[in-house]
Amino acid sequence: MIYSRISDPEIRRQYETALADGHRIAGPAADALLHDALDDKTVDWLKTNFLKTELELGHCLRLPAEGPCECDLILTCPKFLTTSEYAPRIRARLATEQVLIDDARARGWDREVERHEATCRRLQHLLDDLDDGGTC
Repeated sequence: MIYSRISDPEIRRQYETALADGHRIAGPAADALLHDALDDKTVDWLKTNFLKTELELGHCLRLPAEGPCECDLILTCPKFLTTSEYAPRIRARLATEQVLIDDARARGWDREVERHEATCRRLQHLLDDLDDGGTC
């Protein structure tokens, strides 16, 4: 297990629950977790704060000393992590982004179209990493 060094039974249970039933993880921070690249200070902080870092589409693994979270704003923050249990929310956000693309296109707002298309591509990439469909 990725979190094999976590001895707290509740934290271990939460982690195992997140990956149960084939749940996968995605996002820039997934690589650090999968390759055991988190230092002890970060792991200790996450033991007590992970549930407090929940965002709309996943979790932010940024420590308080690193400054404010940007994960929810740009979805490419290296501290962003999501799991397959968030896939329905990600798909819903994809649908919203498509509505916003259509509206911006109808209004002739080319930069807004570009912005929403970029968000849509990022959301699709997350779903692809989670092996969960979705289209934009």
